Amino acid sequence: MGIVGDICKKNTALTAAQVEVLEEIAAALQIVADLAHAQVTIYALSRDDGLLVITAQAKPHTGFLQYKLNVLGTTVSAAEEPLVWRTITAGETIRGRREWALGMEVLAMQTFPVTAADGDVIAAVSFEFNIEDDAGGDHDILIETACQFLMSARITTGSVVKPLTAREGVIIVDDRGRVVYANAAAISIYKLFGISRIVGRRVHDRSVNIRLALKAASSRQPQEHELEIGNVVLAQRAIPIVRGGQTVRTILIVADITEIKKKEKELLIKAAVIQEIHHRVKNNLQTIASLLRLQARRTSSPEVKAALRESVNRILSISVVHEFLSQQDAEVIDVAEVARNILDQVIENMVEPDFNIKTLFNGQQMVLPSDQAISLALAINELIQNAIEHGFTGRREGTVGVDIAAGQGAYRVEIWDDGVGLPADFGQRESNSLGLQIIRTLVEHDLGGAFRLESRGGTRAIITVPRTAEGG
Repeated sequence: MGIVGDICKKNTALTAAQVEVLEEIAAALQIVADLAHAQVTIYALSRDDGLLVITAQAKPHTGFLQYKLNVLGTTVSAAEEPLVWRTITAGETIRGRREWALGMEVLAMQTFPVTAADGDVIAAVSFEFNIEDDAGGDHDILIETACQFLMSARITTGSVVKPLTAREGVIIVDDRGRVVYANAAAISIYKLFGISRIVGRRVHDRSVNIRLALKAASSRQPQEHELEIGNVVLAQRAIPIVRGGQTVRTILIVADITEIKKKEKELLIKAAVIQEIHHRVKNNLQTIASLLRLQARRTSSPEVKAALRESVNRILSISVVHEFLSQQDAEVIDVAEVARNILDQVIENMVEPDFNIKTLFNGQQMVLPSDQAISLALAINELIQNAIEHGFTGRREGTVGVDIAAGQGAYRVEIWDDGVGLPADFGQRESNSLGLQIIRTLVEHDLGGAFRLESRGGTRAIITVPRTAEGG
C-alpha cells in the first residue's frame, strides 16, 4: 500500500478495491497535470462529517501556478471546497472559479467525479488553472483529454507516461484519427518538415509522420519510437485512452532529440578514445616492465635484482588498473577485481619455484575513481610484496591472503600472512622501509585513509578508506 492507501486507510471509509482505484489514478497524476497545465488534486470524503481529505496532488511542469501544494492527508471543510463537495455528493462535473488565498489571484477550476466499479462516487478530481486559460477552445480539449485519461478503464503507466516538459510537443488525436489539438512546441517541430498546419490532419497522412498514434489506437497499447527524418531525430510516444474497449483519444508526445543524439554520439566517440588511451598506457607500462625484467636477468647483483623486481610489480599494478579502464566506459574501478589480479601477478613474479605458497582471497565490491584505485592498487602491491619477501624467512611454505569488506562508512582492506610476524622491536613510524613510506603516503594522503600493521600469528596490514572516496 502506497501513500494514497495509507491516507485513505487512516482518514476514509473507502474499501480496499476503492482505494486501489485512487492509487491507480494517482500514479498518472503528474503527466495529467503537465498535459492540462493545471494543478490536479484528488479529494475523498473523510470519516468525519462535512470534511474532505486530500489524497494526492500534482503541480504542472509545463506552466506556472502561484497556488501552493497542500500537505497530503490534509482535511478541508465542505464550505472551503464547495465545488468539490458538490461533485462528490451529487456526482456532477462542475466548472467554476476560486481564490487560492483571501484576496489573492483567482484560478479557474473544474471538478470531475471518480467512480468505482459499482458506479459509486468515491472521490473528486479537481483541475485548477490560470484564469487566462479559461476561455474554452484548446484548453478545454486538454482538460477533457486529461480527465478521460484518468478515468480510462486501464490507465497506462511506466516510462511512456513519464512527466512532460514545456519543450515537448503534444498532439491529441480523436477516435476517428483526426488531430484535434497541437501545442506550440508540436507546431514548431512539424514546421521543420514544411508542415504549417497539423490540426485537422489525419494520422494516416504520410507527410505528418504521426502514424505511431494510429498504431497505439489500433493496438490499444502505448507505443514508443525514434524517428529520423533527414538530419532531425524525433522521440515519439503515443498513449491511447481506452474506454469501453475502444480508443477514444490518443495522446502523442513528440520531442526533438537531435542535439541529444549528437552529444550521445560524441560521448561514445570520446569514451572509445579514452578506452584506447588506457589500452595504450597499459601496453606501454607492460613494455617498460619487460625491459626491467630483461635488465634484472643481466645483472649479477642480488640487491639490484630485488629492486628491479619490486619496480616491475609496481608498474604492473598500475597496468592492471589501466587494463580494467580500457575494458569499460566508466572512470571507476572495482578494486576487489584489481586486488585479485595483483595477488596472482606478484605471486607469479616473486615466489621461488621451490616455495609452496597458498593464497586466499575474499573480496566484496569496492568501487573507487580510477586515480584512487591506482593509489590503492600500489599500496596492495607493496604489502603483498612485503609479505612474500619478509614474512616467511627460514620457511618453505606459507599463506598470503587478501580480505576486502565494505562497511557503512568505510572500506576495510586486509593483507595478511601466517609467517614469522613483525620483529619485536619493529616501529612503524621509525621504519626506513621505502615500501612502508610509499604505502603510508598513498593511503593517508591520496586516499584520506588510515594504515596500521599488526602481528598476530603472522603479519596483518589493515587499510581503511572512507566511502566518501568511492566513485558515483
